[in-house]
Amino acid sequence: MPVWTKPVLSLIGISTLAVLGCGESTPAPVAPAPEPPAASATATVASQPEATPPVTPPAPPGVKTGPVPASPQAKSFKLGAFTVVALRDATFLAANDTKVIGVGQTVDTVGAELKKAGLPEDRIELNVGALLVKTGKHTVLLDSGLGDGPKGALVESLKLAGVAPGDVTDVLITHSHFDHVGGLVTGAGSLTYPKATIRLSNKEWTALQANADLAKLVAVITPKVKGFEPGAEVVPGITAVELYGHTPGHLGYEVKSGKDRLFDLGDLVHSSVISLAKPEWTMGFDGDTALGAKVRRARLEKLAKDKELVFAPHFPFPSVGYVSAQDGAFAWKGQIPGE
Repeated sequence: MPVWTKPVLSLIGISTLAVLGCGESTPAPVAPAPEPPAASATATVASQPEATPPVTPPAPPGVKTGPVPASPQAKSFKLGAFTVVALRDATFLAANDTKVIGVGQTVDTVGAELKKAGLPEDRIELNVGALLVKTGKHTVLLDSGLGDGPKGALVESLKLAGVAPGDVTDVLITHSHFDHVGGLVTGAGSLTYPKATIRLSNKEWTALQANADLAKLVAVITPKVKGFEPGAEVVPGITAVELYGHTPGHLGYEVKSGKDRLFDLGDLVHSSVISLAKPEWTMGFDGDTALGAKVRRARLEKLAKDKELVFAPHFPFPSVGYVSAQDGAFAWKGQIPGE
């Protein structure tokens, strides 16, 4: 069974889990829940062969996992000679049922982490965002959001930044989950960014072409796609960095102008609380969970050490700030340069 597949539920003709997951129809192996419930990232399994594993409860009443519309927003700042704009597309609400965040943990364990951060214990609210980089010669969009259906507001957010879809010269894709590629095509089936070259890793392009749920999207974008190998400067000032695990060819992008740098993490992390406090916990949308956890910790350690500015599209808007080391894990501080 391929390690990259995920279960699906219906949503916008694709799937509910495709919004942050793969959208394929074959379930992936899921790590068993710990026994007894543990409060740390490393689960200790009791040596009780007769014990019954805890049963994952249904989603809390009133909390439905899925995308929620959000008002368009755009927040601009300077990075060297570049103008960078954080863009809002939507909100993704995940019930604390351990199916998405903290897979293999217990609801109470996840809830305790949320409570420590002063957040509701029954849900995890994630932003869905994208990044615009104006280099002078290129107008570059990093990821494309959900699309122009009832959930996505990215095109409207671009308008707030003074950019029309026809102005975009390049769309760089971190990975091929629907909330990152859905906006490449309009509801009418045409290219949202008709003049843009669509760039993604060769491995991720292969995975996207194999995704039957997104066959129509693939057919529309194919003439505009250019694949590449990680490590390449895909646009002057923007270099692709291998961050495999979440998907076969998942990437981050480092944006550099002069001495200033910013790292777009893609879906290396999701919750600004759980993903940093417990980086080893399994994320339900990671294809290779072990590799995802390993790569996540290694990159977070580097970002904390280097004190590099970060864009994390699922962190609270505007999703820009710094990762710091804290008690063997990490913490987030949202901060716009110059503010």
